[in-house]
Amino acid sequence: MLKRLQIKKHALTAISYMLPLVVASGLLIAIGNLTGGTVIENYKESFSIPSALVSLGVLGMGLLAPVISGAIAYSIADRPGIAPGLLMGLIANTIGAGFLGGMLGGFIVGYFVSFLKNHLKVPKWAEGLMPMMIIPLISSLIVGLLMFFVLGVPIVWATERLTSFLTNMQGSMKFVFGAILGGMAAFDFGGPVNKVASLFADGLLLEGVYEPEAVKILASMVPPFGVTISWILAKSFRKKRYTKKEEDNIKIAFPMGICMITEGVIPIAAVDLLRVVASCTIGAAVGGGLSMMWGVGSPVPSGGMFIVPAMNHPLLFTLALFIGSVVTGIMLFLWKKEPVESDVDSYSFDEEEEEMDLSGIRIS
Repeated sequence: MLKRLQIKKHALTAISYMLPLVVASGLLIAIGNLTGGTVIENYKESFSIPSALVSLGVLGMGLLAPVISGAIAYSIADRPGIAPGLLMGLIANTIGAGFLGGMLGGFIVGYFVSFLKNHLKVPKWAEGLMPMMIIPLISSLIVGLLMFFVLGVPIVWATERLTSFLTNMQGSMKFVFGAILGGMAAFDFGGPVNKVASLFADGLLLEGVYEPEAVKILASMVPPFGVTISWILAKSFRKKRYTKKEEDNIKIAFPMGICMITEGVIPIAAVDLLRVVASCTIGAAVGGGLSMMWGVGSPVPSGGMFIVPAMNHPLLFTLALFIGSVVTGIMLFLWKKEPVESDVDSYSFDEEEEEMDLSGIRIS
């Protein structure tokens, strides 16, 4: 159990390092594409600023496997793991193993470096060379050869089969896949399950599969939008569904949702966990399934409503988002019970405080 938690911790650390790179690179590609840029084929010839932006974004995306591999190795083995981890990510890129190869290479080389740190003994004069030369060289040599000649082949095969399977899905299969991915992305409002779905979508983006990114973006916005719709319905039909404090939280969660920040729903979910989580997950699953079935793809991994114009079918994305949000909103409106104001919420500080009787106190 402890080992599993440690593996999750290292993966989440890598995701936190990877996300800024993915977001910045994706936005550069989107801005460049929207302004007419293309990938530069020959840097010796003249090129435009939009093409430079697209090319910079593509170069940034190419760093995804090295960054995630290096970050995992760093999380496991500290600084001696950085260089070997980056090299394993570069090998994954070179042989076509993608982000799956980068993750596996990062874990293997990270634990191998940690093993060397704890068990490799050298003369006193060479101890200063351990973190800078000896450990990075030995670990890069051994794990690098393993990646090239042993581990890389099945990873490349698995990556190619997965990409082929996703690109060849049709009809109901696409809907089911999009529903599962959308439900995962919305389930815990930016928590570990969401991170797994995000990492999966970001990795497929590098393989040229853009539809999962659109599902991830949609599912991250359905919870705040759906909760807001349920609040509007409650106001329209004069039904009490939220306390004053929850209504204030919804007013904050909605603009956060526009920016694809799901965490604004957490204070609302904490009060009524089962109903809010179930409604948001089902709504995101419906919206994600429709988005996937309609072939909506996003070249940008984050940015909320601001990057919708960069998608291949922005109107269909908006429709899927609206349908998923409405499903969540209606479910919450019908399912949630009328809240009971807590003593703290209902207390009026204008009320006169009861006087304390101190006459019974004696000092002997």
